[in-house]
Amino acid sequence: MRLSRPARIALRTAAAVGFAVIYLPLLVVVLNSFNRDRGSGWPPPGLTLRWWTAAWRNTGAREALWTSVAAGTAATAVALALGTLIAFAVQRHAFFGREALSFAVVLPLALPGIVTGIALNSAFRTVLEPLGVGLGLFTVVIGHATFCVVVVFNNVVARLRRTPGSLEEAAMDLGAHTFRVFADITFPLVRSALVAGGLLAFALSFDEIVVTTFTAGPGVRTLPLWIFDNMARPRQAPVVNVVAAVLVLLSVLPIYLAERLSSDTASGSRI
Repeated sequence: MRLSRPARIALRTAAAVGFAVIYLPLLVVVLNSFNRDRGSGWPPPGLTLRWWTAAWRNTGAREALWTSVAAGTAATAVALALGTLIAFAVQRHAFFGREALSFAVVLPLALPGIVTGIALNSAFRTVLEPLGVGLGLFTVVIGHATFCVVVVFNNVVARLRRTPGSLEEAAMDLGAHTFRVFADITFPLVRSALVAGGLLAFALSFDEIVVTTFTAGPGVRTLPLWIFDNMARPRQAPVVNVVAAVLVLLSVLPIYLAERLSSDTASGSRI
């Protein structure tokens, strides 16, 4: 379809405005992390690395960073295991309730985060607390895994749909056992989808705040929770800007890598 010149200009203008609304606030946060003015005055009267040094020396920020990394890593591991198994079950086998299972797996990503958080908080207090397990890092990992599983599941299912089962059948006909077929045929074909799903899952977990608020408990603070708690403290504003900039950068990298991996050819031969 060939668009007229006014239509092309209008579309480009709308796209530029949309990108500006999304990315200019992020750019302002990054610039404010170097702002010499403690009150984040604009335009910046000068640039400094002072606040980056202060942020690194901030014990609370460092602990929150490692908590986020630990929670994201654990949630990603759980999501990779469960999401991959469910994807293979749904895509490679026919059984009663297959569509219902697929819908149940995807549903947590569509639900509002506050609904998921309230439901998980109630479930943990009802089931785990009588067993002596309170809210903490363990419950945060479970909470994050509920929506991280969806990302891995979608990536693996999409790859399996583009991968003919005849390749595995041919390997079995030649005498290869199940584990050999998986190691030599199946895994190389879905490897990039697993990596992409894992990166996206980690990024989602790393910057999640709504579900974390209801599942973390008083003793656990992830990096987004630390930022939220310190936003109202004027003297902490420069350090908060630095931590927010780090959060943006750490979230962009895995998403970029996942996008590159997800753009593989249909054969899935590249990683």
